[in-house]
Formats: sequence, structure tokens, C-alpha cells
Amino acid sequence: QVQLVESGGGLVQHGGSLRLSCVASGLTMVAYAIAWFRQAPGKEREGVSAISSSDGTKYYANSVKGQFTISRDNAKNTVYLQMNSLKPEDTAVYYCAALPGGYWGQGTQVTVSS
Repeated sequence: QVQLVESGGGLVQHGGSLRLSCVASGLTMVAYAIAWFRQAPGKEREGVSAISSSDGTKYYANSVKGQFTISRDNAKNTVYLQMNSLKPEDTAVYYCAALPGGYWGQGTQVTVSS
């Protein structure tokens, strides 16, 4: 059974940092592209960042370039999202997904106070 579990969310002040983790079981992450999405209240889910399976190429939404960093630890079957200089508009539920396959985690809440 495939399972993705996000953690690391929480409440942080404007300008603070958080590191989200996405741990997989039942699949080998290096064989998948892993993406982070977020969904703020009343808004559509948006892609934030992704890391490819083939060569580890990283992708970032324009809104988070230079602010977020995605990385992968193959030995731990984990993908991270380091988020710095957080702003209130980064408040959302953050999800990781393994693609293709459409496997999703349950999400972790990130709240940035002003």
C-alpha cells in the first residue's frame, strides 16, 4: 500500500522558516517525480515545486523562486521543502504527490502570521 505522509507544518511568524518533509512507504521515491502543492482557503490548489525522477531537476513556481528549496534524500525515501522568508500569503495546506501514479499525502498546514 502506497502512502505519503507530510510533516513539518505549523505556525510561524512572517519572515520565519519551516522545513516540510514528505516520507513515502510502498514506493521508491527516486522512481517518481515528487511535487509539492498548496491550497489556501478559497483558492485553487497550485503547484509550488517539483523534483524530477530522472536527474533531480528542480522546478519552482515563480511565486516561490529564491524562497523555497526542494531536495531529496533517497536513503530516507524522503523529499523536503525548505521554506524561508515566509509571508502570510504562503499560508495554506501543503501536499506532496508522487507522479505519475497520482499518489497524494494528506497535507500539512502552514500558517504564517503577520
